[in-house]
Amino acid sequence: MNQLAITVIGRDRPGIVADVAEVLARLGANLTDSTMTRLRGQFAMTLICVGPTAAEAEAALGPIAADGHLLATVRAVVGEGEVAPTGEPYVLTVHGADRMGIVAATTRVLADVGGNVTDLSTRLSGSLYVVVAEVDLPPGAADEVAGELGRTAAELGVEATLRPVDTDLL
Repeated sequence: MNQLAITVIGRDRPGIVADVAEVLARLGANLTDSTMTRLRGQFAMTLICVGPTAAEAEAALGPIAADGHLLATVRAVVGEGEVAPTGEPYVLTVHGADRMGIVAATTRVLADVGGNVTDLSTRLSGSLYVVVAEVDLPPGAADEVAGELGRTAAELGVEATLRPVDTDLL
């Protein structure tokens, strides 16, 4: 069974998700993981599916991108099935006045201890910038990370909070 990573990006309009899902369903592709968002009027979707070949999916998605407003890419995913989390799940939230480097500095703190960002969302509302990230941290690293995030946030003039994920809710 072929596993594919597909991205669709471009100017938002109603019906993109339905169009992509219908094309893939007709091909016999099973959507296993997906995420979609709209960013300042731009549509962004990433999904993993199993079924058709990359060439079949590219050909089928071609008409969706034919008008030049969307770009669809397909990549075969080889030997990379689902990876079990190797750390402890946490949620990082950062908020404060918008300024350059917030995401870079805060995610560097995580990376430096071997933490992995598994989901990240940012929003700018006026001058307020908000980051919400799901992260896996190495066992026992949370206190060190929280301290370093506090120092980094103070340098940036923002507030950062790191809290464990309540696994009973997942």
